[in-house]
Amino acid sequence: MTDPLERIAAALERIAPPAPAPADPLAHAAYVWRGTALAAARDFTPLPLDRLQGIDEQKAALVANLERLAAGAAAHDVLLWGARGTGKSALVKSSVGAVQTGGGAMALIEVATHKLDTLPALFAELSPLPRAFALFVDDLGFDAASDARALRSMLEGGAEARPDNARLIVTSNRRHLIPRDIAEQSSAINPRDSIDDNLALADRFGLSLGFHVVDQPAYLAIVRAYTEAHELPFDATDAVGWATRRGGRSGRVAWHYVVDLAGRHGKKLQSH
Repeated sequence: MTDPLERIAAALERIAPPAPAPADPLAHAAYVWRGTALAAARDFTPLPLDRLQGIDEQKAALVANLERLAAGAAAHDVLLWGARGTGKSALVKSSVGAVQTGGGAMALIEVATHKLDTLPALFAELSPLPRAFALFVDDLGFDAASDARALRSMLEGGAEARPDNARLIVTSNRRHLIPRDIAEQSSAINPRDSIDDNLALADRFGLSLGFHVVDQPAYLAIVRAYTEAHELPFDATDAVGWATRRGGRSGRVAWHYVVDLAGRHGKKLQSH
């Protein structure tokens, strides 16, 4: 007869099975950092770089920096900031994909913003490896300057600074990562200190790339590139009407329009 404790233990294992084994950090193109271990990304299929329109300078700068990192040369941590839907996240993935296609020994690791405090453990795991890693933190922002101090230390000069084969690639809708009103709230105490604290984190990134609101010609160029790639008809009037109803133009709005257009024509699209 089975021991009751063994039956209870077996039942608990079925309810909460053991965590899967960590992914091999040298075997995959992209990963997700779970806070304690790496998991292979299920479907890393970045857009070709030429699909991204209107951001040629940003493309060239980010790819060149990642190529240096992959080659073992000095490279910057990168902040991509600006308007929503302008291609920041897509550019990060596409640039890593382009470096990999060119033979660079590099992988993307996505790190959730609420797991930043676990970065030292990730740094320790990556440091001895013969591969470069772009640590992708998407849509980062802090509610208070004090929340950003640990990350500032990791970026420059701290005891747990990131290793030479890893660099942070961060996207944010805020240029300085901390809301302007935080500085204003404390300005009565010491305006200069407040401004310095607000800028201190953004200044730690050696490469800062701005992304701005898309005008109509750029929006239509993005739509055209998508429709040509997916063999869909291009109708400028229809595309502009979609953007008008959405209340704005961006790369994201262009993609949503193309998804709608493909649906109207009975076609299936891969997620971009």
